[in-house]
Amino acid sequence: MNITPRHTALRRRDFAASLAALPLALQLGPAWAQAASNRLRFTLDWRVDGPGAIVLLALGRGYFAQEGLDVVIDAGAGSAASVQRIASGTHDIGFADTSALVEYLANNPTSPRLQAVYMFMDQAPSAVFALKKSGILKPADLQGRTLGAPVFDAGRKSFPLFAKANRFDAGRVQWTNADPALRETLLIKGDVDAITGFYYTSLLNLQARGVKPEELTILKFADHGVRLYGNSVVVSPTLAAERPQAVQGFLRALNRSIKDCIADPAAGVQYVKARDSLLDAKVEEQRLRHFLENFVATPAVQKAGLGDVDLPRLRSHIVQVSDAFGLKRYVPAEQVFSAAYLPPLKERLL
Repeated sequence: MNITPRHTALRRRDFAASLAALPLALQLGPAWAQAASNRLRFTLDWRVDGPGAIVLLALGRGYFAQEGLDVVIDAGAGSAASVQRIASGTHDIGFADTSALVEYLANNPTSPRLQAVYMFMDQAPSAVFALKKSGILKPADLQGRTLGAPVFDAGRKSFPLFAKANRFDAGRVQWTNADPALRETLLIKGDVDAITGFYYTSLLNLQARGVKPEELTILKFADHGVRLYGNSVVVSPTLAAERPQAVQGFLRALNRSIKDCIADPAAGVQYVKARDSLLDAKVEEQRLRHFLENFVATPAVQKAGLGDVDLPRLRSHIVQVSDAFGLKRYVPAEQVFSAAYLPPLKERLL
């Protein structure tokens, strides 16, 4: 290209404009950098509902802001999707089933080493639901029956553990793939004999479809020999390495929020309702109460405090899940979970 006097004048003008803007850029630069360093992209493990109150309340009451954090909360699409979001870098932190994290770490030894930093579900919420009129009253009655669930459902994936703990042959159960939104309908229509699902989700979905609790056989995995941990807070290695104080601040805020929700579930649901006005507040409060009473504020947590794990139990969890899922290796418990970012024990006691 030929350089004309006009081109030269334009370049000089652009250069002069850049010099003029430089002081403003230098002035605003730290503010931009500070905003970026304070922002956390968070993913739920599922859509917004009652249990989401434990993080939505922290946002609504300004607990994250008090820690200097700007937290953006996105709805999820399952624990496996949460793990992939954090691994890919689209999200910094999120909720995910601990078994899904173990599966990812075992199958991706050279990928980003995600880690759980706060265990907020002391027990996995998976359960089997059947109508009593089907004759299914105990775990062994599932032999020779058809169960429905999505292929990624935590209860379906860990069903071999449930069968082993209750001494029946998991191979004598047939599975029907079911959309998450349709599994309860399939049960009611008789297209399947039983379903697996999260206790606090499928129970309320069945009740909403006119099924009374006394008409159901409910077999919670946690009550039938399967002592797996449930959901935890998972962080990216980048966040943990570059902004450990942000992780600590997030967990302090979340810990406060969980305790607030335990003390007053109705107040927590107000923030869920604010996020999605179409939700039924009474239903979501009931869902939150089931979640908190059965899986978060368990007797073990009331004794030992929120957030931490028992390492021997976690090791057992890893071995059981690895065997049930056919994973390539056993991941060390210390790689799966770190207590380094937890608030002090006195703040985590209920």
